[in-house]
Amino acid sequence: MGHVTRRAFTAVAAALLSGTLAPVGSAHADPVAGGRSRRGFPVRGLWIATVENIDWPRAPGPDAAAQRRELVELLDLAVERRLNTVMLQVRPSADALWPSPYEPWSAWLTGEQGRDPGWDPLAFAVREAHERGLKLHAWFNPYRVANHGDRDRLAAHHPARRHPDWAVPYGGKLYYNPGLPHVRRFVQDAMFDAVERYAVDGVHWDDYFYPYPVAGESFDDDEAFRLYGRGFTDRAAWRRDNVDRLVREAGERLREVRPEARFGVSPFAVWRNADTDPAGSDTHAGVQTYDDLYADTRGWVRDRLVDYVVPQVYWHLGFPPADYATLVRWWDEVCRGTGVELYIGEALYKAGLEGQPEPWHDPAELSRHLAFCRHQPRVRGHVFFSARHVADDPLGAMSRVVADHYR
Repeated sequence: MGHVTRRAFTAVAAALLSGTLAPVGSAHADPVAGGRSRRGFPVRGLWIATVENIDWPRAPGPDAAAQRRELVELLDLAVERRLNTVMLQVRPSADALWPSPYEPWSAWLTGEQGRDPGWDPLAFAVREAHERGLKLHAWFNPYRVANHGDRDRLAAHHPARRHPDWAVPYGGKLYYNPGLPHVRRFVQDAMFDAVERYAVDGVHWDDYFYPYPVAGESFDDDEAFRLYGRGFTDRAAWRRDNVDRLVREAGERLREVRPEARFGVSPFAVWRNADTDPAGSDTHAGVQTYDDLYADTRGWVRDRLVDYVVPQVYWHLGFPPADYATLVRWWDEVCRGTGVELYIGEALYKAGLEGQPEPWHDPAELSRHLAFCRHQPRVRGHVFFSARHVADDPLGAMSRVVADHYR
């Protein structure tokens, strides 16, 4: 599942697992991936989502002082909850929360894409996080252009308007085409502008590569496949190779420009079901990242293309289609011997959420997740979705986690 609002998830959770719909988004470590001879630290993290103003800013507008104050409150909250890492979404939809020469200012800041907010949110966030002893990972979405399908609504100078062949409309949204080599270079340049200019502690991607499947629609990359197919006869394999290239090239580039920073991905937790592939997990999810998003997340870990992985294990213990314990054990085994550190993405937002199964109405469910993970040798931490829910503390579930595990 992608990082989405509570309303959106309530509507699609069952369909995700049935395959009828996709979403709108401390043990000793092994030797570190990519040849880096250093261990990570146990991560206690939270995601701060900016798309659709899920977490921050609370609303778009011109009040920069209020937005700074809101961000400081979230960083102070992380310290209060004894967390140590923040994943801040700085490129939610082919836009920027810093003065980028590649893409326009985000509409989630001012309400109008391309409008200068008059300050540099990323510079402010890095400084304020570091002053509090927090690590800050810059969270980018590589290929999403817009949560709508109308190019005319993009800023006049937006790359997807200047190069209409770069973007593909699909499912009522716009996506950069991963099959175009020049697009792959461009999205890296756009992201790494921030990495080179700011002292971020990591580069973080979520689960959106090729879009989640939409029933009755096909992603139109016929021309890209014809021109840049590189001899592939199987389009699915070609698409996976396109995404593999992005991951590999980004990791190599990060080691060159900011070697102290870490590179991580937070995928939908099901790589493949075991009834599809014996190497997959004993799950029955309708979406499989390998087949549907063309993201070989297991391969990236085994090939050490990333430093850490944060699978979004957004289900409860004992959930029949996708049991939390089953998936954590599977990822623990995938990471064995690779040096890739494993953190678990936790669905704090589901605590007390109307329509969720009974375990999510028990304040102790998330605490049981962390207790279970203590016995998994490669789990090195947890990241909670999302900051708003860390603040709201539904059912007192986050307070219970802190009391039980973060003393």
